[in-house]
Amino acid sequence: MGKVYLIGAGPGAADLITVRGARLLGTADVVLHDALVEPAMLDYAPSHARRIAVGKRCGQLSTAQQFINKQIVDAALEHDVVVRLKGGDPMLFGRADEEMRALEAAGIEYEVVPGITAALASAATLKRSLTLRGVSRSVALATHSRAADTAAIREQVNADSLVFYMGRDSGPEIAQQLIDAGRDGATPVAIVEACSTPRERMLTLTLSGLACGEAQQWLDGSQPSLLMIGEAFAARQLGVRSADGMLVAA
Repeated sequence: MGKVYLIGAGPGAADLITVRGARLLGTADVVLHDALVEPAMLDYAPSHARRIAVGKRCGQLSTAQQFINKQIVDAALEHDVVVRLKGGDPMLFGRADEEMRALEAAGIEYEVVPGITAALASAATLKRSLTLRGVSRSVALATHSRAADTAAIREQVNADSLVFYMGRDSGPEIAQQLIDAGRDGATPVAIVEACSTPRERMLTLTLSGLACGEAQQWLDGSQPSLLMIGEAFAARQLGVRSADGMLVAA
């Protein structure tokens, strides 16, 4: 049996993969990669390596997860080094648990190699910290819940900074849920699309504006996007902050 590496490809740019991830990718016999992995990332793999697209994209024809699991196991039974290349970090919204369970059931050795998740890369793109002394002491990474009254929505309101993955088409609904649950409609919102790639774009607005659909015409339906909500994403005020984080001079 071979060994499987679940490698985080990072947020998009080929040079944002970790050194370990790139090194292991360079030893692969087979690479099963997500749809969000940039083509340039696959250049790290050897020329002889078989490349298999197993991506999942919202609203598009996708590979069933059970079939992906089987492909990984089958590849490990035939090859020494199998890489499962996953966008962002394997352990965040990447169904890594299902793939690890399949490998464990088949008795196949595997290793997880973390990657930079889109929330961190988008904060760097915006030049806005996810946490900010005196403003944001907590961060929630979430996907959209269709239930307007769930405990999850109430918990998200309590986090200072909210980052929604896979929320492109649900922005107005997400915003309205948060407002209904008590979030201020004037709360700053940033949307980062195709983070760290040549197609990267950014939009800033308010939670009320997002609820009213102001971002929907701007969004490119073919690109992944991240919704970032909270005071930490407001326009930066220059000045000196006191020990408790308050701006005391501009």
